[in-house]
Amino acid sequence: MTDELLSSTEAARLLGVSPTSVKRWADEGLLPCVKTAGQHRRFRRSAVERFRATQMRTGDLVGAEVEAWLTLLLRDGAPQALDAKLLSMRAELGSWVAVADAMGPVLTELGERWARGEITVLDEHYASERLARALARIATWLPVDPRAPSVLLATAEGDDHTLGLSLAEIAFLEFGWRPLWGGRRLAATELAAIIARGVPGLRMVALSASLTSSNSAALAAEVDALAPPCRAANIDVVLGGHGAWPALPSHGQVVRTFAALRDAASPE
Repeated sequence: MTDELLSSTEAARLLGVSPTSVKRWADEGLLPCVKTAGQHRRFRRSAVERFRATQMRTGDLVGAEVEAWLTLLLRDGAPQALDAKLLSMRAELGSWVAVADAMGPVLTELGERWARGEITVLDEHYASERLARALARIATWLPVDPRAPSVLLATAEGDDHTLGLSLAEIAFLEFGWRPLWGGRRLAATELAAIIARGVPGLRMVALSASLTSSNSAALAAEVDALAPPCRAANIDVVLGGHGAWPALPSHGQVVRTFAALRDAASPE
């Protein structure tokens, strides 16, 4: 049997995702493709099948798994089913960090379906809130040592997307840290003032910026505002998410995965 060439739509159907996801993976160099004379992407079936097998081995969710998650998040149902699926995933992958990174394709697909008009903004908010509440419920079960170092979690100024923070919260609990929820709508000047006044046990500030935070100058200014009080108090700054953070911030470091967040939170 010849190794047939598939279109983006055919490859997407084989993987169980949208053609947009397939094109993005091709552009990122994750899924090999060839270009026709008309510059259309074509994918060898063997390469698509290897990609699916590799993603499943590394714990990333693709295809039917993504669809199952979206169905669970978008439908009305008992919250216990969502909790159980998260706990089952934790047992399978071995850590909440792995769960958080594996959920990336689900959240990406959710956003892309909203962008394509396949779901409403209400659907997107509903699914995100269901997942955030499930993570919050699970977080309450995890032990917290009151003597543990504290991390202040907040979104970038003007960014209302807190789902990344919810994933970070449960990850930090697993790291042995005590999360302090700052959430959204906390101005950089207010956050800097809080740090300057002093927070007992605070050793890190973790800020999350979603793709909607595309103003790199504003994000750089926020980091610059936090740098003096954080340096004075010897507080680390971690900048996460897929926002337009400066590549070389004036203080702290940028992380793009929860595995990298674990490294940033680990003692030297």
